[in-house]
Amino acid sequence: MGPVRGSKKKRKIEKKPDENVSASSEMEGSVDCWHDLSRRMNGLQSPSKGLDKFKSVFRISRKTFSYICSLVKEDMTAKPGSFTFSNGKPLSFEDQVAVALRRLSSGESLVTVGDSFGLHRSTVSQLTWRFVEAMEERALHHLQWPSTSAERMEIKSKFEKIQGLPNCCGVIDTTHVMMCLPSADPASKVWLDREKNHSMVLQAIVDPEMRFRDIITGWPEIREYIIGDLGYPLLPYLVIPYQGKELPEISMEFNKRHSATRLVASRALARLKEMWKIIQGVMWRPDKHKLPRIILVCCLLHNIVIDLEDDNAQDEMPLSYDHDPGYRQRICGSLDVNGVHLRDKLSLYLSGKLPP
Repeated sequence: MGPVRGSKKKRKIEKKPDENVSASSEMEGSVDCWHDLSRRMNGLQSPSKGLDKFKSVFRISRKTFSYICSLVKEDMTAKPGSFTFSNGKPLSFEDQVAVALRRLSSGESLVTVGDSFGLHRSTVSQLTWRFVEAMEERALHHLQWPSTSAERMEIKSKFEKIQGLPNCCGVIDTTHVMMCLPSADPASKVWLDREKNHSMVLQAIVDPEMRFRDIITGWPEIREYIIGDLGYPLLPYLVIPYQGKELPEISMEFNKRHSATRLVASRALARLKEMWKIIQGVMWRPDKHKLPRIILVCCLLHNIVIDLEDDNAQDEMPLSYDHDPGYRQRICGSLDVNGVHLRDKLSLYLSGKLPP
């Protein structure tokens, strides 16, 4: 998923009537559910002992289990289809959630989870994805950026109490989610990280209570970079197009996307010169010490027009313009091996041949 930002009240789930799911009756229901479930799961003993193992099996309390069920019930039960155990008995809604949670919390294979519940692996897969989709729809309010000043002040105060750092709003860190991909597939190379492992990156911002406030994931480990034309060298942080006439399709597609993206700079420079014409033509014997400052101010004015959303000024500007007439494209030709690797990684990612 992409970054999730916005307002979020301090979580006091137990005080929200629509989330509490009727305290005593629901707790009793989940206990009864666990009695039945524990009988079906291999490796668990009698129901009484099984009850003590709820947290060890699902990594959450029965109260949290009930709340999660309340979140996803509408979406999961609305989808057609019925599921049965190997003995032919149908799965209850709570059974379905339990299977998905077990798959997510244990990390065990579909076959292993299926065997423990008496289910086929395809059933485990379907239930897991139904649950994931329902959570995406119903639980995003649990991952939001603090928007009120009071909430931000509370977060900063708690951070300061840890080791005295003032005005800190969050801690950012990155982790790798390892993957096993077929090495024979060229598309797998894009997911190779700096340690030569296949992984997906998760970047997260965390508050003092270890709550995720913002995450970015779904991307391979591609470091930050800028792009330029063939007049620049190919560097680990500067990506230029492929050069040549008979390029592979994947390289041609990359060049097409690279060129379309690069147009934003060409249009910006064209707009700058068109609007602030003092730097458009040939300046007659300018003061070499003052000219950089004039250029700077023109760039500042350019940004002010954008920042103030001055549509009248922007609408008059050309979307495409040759900002350097008379200058031919120069070619640098210098290549850095790390830059080559980064460009190849990007072209594979953009080719559309990667698995979803």
